[in-house]
Amino acid sequence: MTENHNFPTANSAEELKIYDQLKQSFVQQFRDVFPNRNIWQTVIVVPSGTLEMNILEKIEGVQHYEERMLFMLMLLRQPRTRVVYVTSQTIDPAIIDYYLHLLPGIPSRHAKRRLTLISCHDSSATPLTEKILSRGLMIDRIRQQINDPVTTHLACFNVTPLERTLAVRLGVPIYGCDPALDQLGSKSGGRQIFRDAGVATPDGRENLQNEQDIVDSLAALKISHPELKRAAIKQNDGVAGRGNAVFSFQSCPQEDIKSWIAKELPNRVQPEAEDQSWKEFLTMFEAGGGAVECWLEGDEVRSPSVQGVITPLGEVEIVSTHDQVLGGLSGQVYLGCTFPAAEPYRQEVQQAGFKVGTKLAEQGTWGRFAVDFISIKTDEGWQTQAIEINVRRGGTTHPYLMLQFLIDGKLDLDTGLYLTPTGQPRYYYASDSIHKDIYRGLIPDDLINILVENNLSFHTAEQRGVVFHLIGALSEYGKMGALCVDDSPENAEALFHQTIDVLDREANHWAL
Repeated sequence: MTENHNFPTANSAEELKIYDQLKQSFVQQFRDVFPNRNIWQTVIVVPSGTLEMNILEKIEGVQHYEERMLFMLMLLRQPRTRVVYVTSQTIDPAIIDYYLHLLPGIPSRHAKRRLTLISCHDSSATPLTEKILSRGLMIDRIRQQINDPVTTHLACFNVTPLERTLAVRLGVPIYGCDPALDQLGSKSGGRQIFRDAGVATPDGRENLQNEQDIVDSLAALKISHPELKRAAIKQNDGVAGRGNAVFSFQSCPQEDIKSWIAKELPNRVQPEAEDQSWKEFLTMFEAGGGAVECWLEGDEVRSPSVQGVITPLGEVEIVSTHDQVLGGLSGQVYLGCTFPAAEPYRQEVQQAGFKVGTKLAEQGTWGRFAVDFISIKTDEGWQTQAIEINVRRGGTTHPYLMLQFLIDGKLDLDTGLYLTPTGQPRYYYASDSIHKDIYRGLIPDDLINILVENNLSFHTAEQRGVVFHLIGALSEYGKMGALCVDDSPENAEALFHQTIDVLDREANHWAL
């Protein structure tokens, strides 16, 4: 029977006051409870990608992206930690067993006793948190798993007002960025942070609101940079490059530039999201604002990123660097990553990331953050400029944390390498975008049989191998992800391609 709660109205002053109190309580929890393995702790994982519906509807198999946070099950290696994992749909037991088998030093039976799985049984594209908030019994079911609010916290993919409301109704804090500070992670807010931190960023204009602002900004950039061939138009809240578009200045006259741009804009803008018209893009842009900036050109262009954590104590830690694997019409859509970022610019992005993290911490941000860059090879070396901040978990979060849980090593900041307990470096190639029609119909048990029979499992003794994710999307969508760990960048990428070859061969063998 549901309890009779008198929750404050969502987004009311009362709710904001309670949320702030929960935030303050988390500072003590982080300081006193987190480091103590002898205290029972509970982590409630709500892997909701709380995004706009027009973004969610374009991601095939979007509900299965909730599985990307299953790396949090690795917390069960701590014998006094409980994990409550909430999803839209029930996760296949074979997938849970697959992850629990990866736990180092903990019998899966012991871990299962400390794991609670809760499902909304709702496959719609509505964000998970919204589904939970619409179900009073679901909230009570989660609350029943909270033995002590003082030692419990909520872990989410991103934190919006919906997650804030959920935290208040559960009576536990969130380890993540306060939604009141979301602007810092927008395209416009990021550009201001870069300037404040003294980090190079492409010339551009931010805090734009409408089509005329875009026209004026494009004209100003072309006048300032006559050689400019293209410019990026970015929605403030675009995700994984899908809120970006490219404008071409090809055949732009030297005079009356603004009039020419105004006339040509609808025909020359290429949105990164497939099948999106200029009108649709502009509607989304005007809803949340955005920025325009110079498109960085070069014969060899890469997109490194740096990931960090800001603790509730205000400490900034750099935890990893990556080179992003990008695709899409103009190469702005995130497909995967390699760890670590290439050596020529690895230290530079680490240092820039720390400067950005320091500025975010000064604004009161905590939790995970990432900074994306563009690096261009020149005769003088690599020139690197920052282009985006994410104040949430992202595509590079789950492969790195899985590496940490599997190997239990450490990042050497002097080299940017991840070292095993015996001092050996480990590298990986990770992808969220393994997607082929021939994989449709393969169920989780089929995949596990394939990887075992072809020796593609992760080998704890060798500390190398393959770990899959998004497995639930395989049968219906032919889609999944993989993390391939090895002792060199070349071997990690080779392992990825070997994995694809094996999957192709096996899927073709059973195809009708």
